[in-house]
Amino acid sequence: MAQQIALQEKVDFGVWVPLKIIIIPLLLTLVFLGLGLIHWVFLVFAGLFLIITVYFAVARHLFSASDSLLQRQIQSLLIDHINWDGSGEILDIGCGNGPLTIALAKKYPGAKVVGMDYWGKDWDYSKQVCERNASLSNVAQRTIFRPGSAVELPFPDNSFDLVVSNLVFHEVRGASDKRELIKEALRVLRPGGSFVFQDLFLLQSYFGTPEELVDLVKGWGTAQVEFIKTCDEPFIPKWVKLPFMVGALAVLRGVK
Repeated sequence: MAQQIALQEKVDFGVWVPLKIIIIPLLLTLVFLGLGLIHWVFLVFAGLFLIITVYFAVARHLFSASDSLLQRQIQSLLIDHINWDGSGEILDIGCGNGPLTIALAKKYPGAKVVGMDYWGKDWDYSKQVCERNASLSNVAQRTIFRPGSAVELPFPDNSFDLVVSNLVFHEVRGASDKRELIKEALRVLRPGGSFVFQDLFLLQSYFGTPEELVDLVKGWGTAQVEFIKTCDEPFIPKWVKLPFMVGALAVLRGVK
């Protein structure tokens, strides 16, 4: 009983790999296995979808634990690139279940941190879990969680001293041009404030080349912009360095 209570009191930062991308290829595996009774060629497709199923199942396990080392290490790639005095207000765009929001609240005890997320049905995240995690982490008094979309942030211009986002922009469906999400994030940043975004910025179909992206952000009037490739970090397993996982990971940081 004591062990069960202890487990219940653990923070829950959710799973980076949604269950649906395991279920869909699994169902297709079963479908093609059935069709294989008609003709053997369908078994080839069954084998391919089985490989996809196993790949994402292992990835889900790797990223699933609340205290996942890999999650925290990738998150730390963003935190380590923050250059900020720690005084003021922080916005975490796409906070999920609040791991980055909470980590920043712990690192900057003089700051107020706002975690914002759409909390759609595609992910196992919620505002209630965020608040519970913050309470268990003893930072509830300095964290606020509220719903909103990265397409149109529910905050006035120049509201925050630091704006961050980790692996969110590429997932936002409401933006045909993912780069506009960066522009919207900068809108709520105060002049002189810092920003650090980590995403699949090496996906040129979403963000263009690194040079083009940096030039675009500079054109929006930012004082400093820097592009840092983070996907080659040695702690990231090679088999998750595919572009659709974290193989295109990079940090975009600077000062407005």
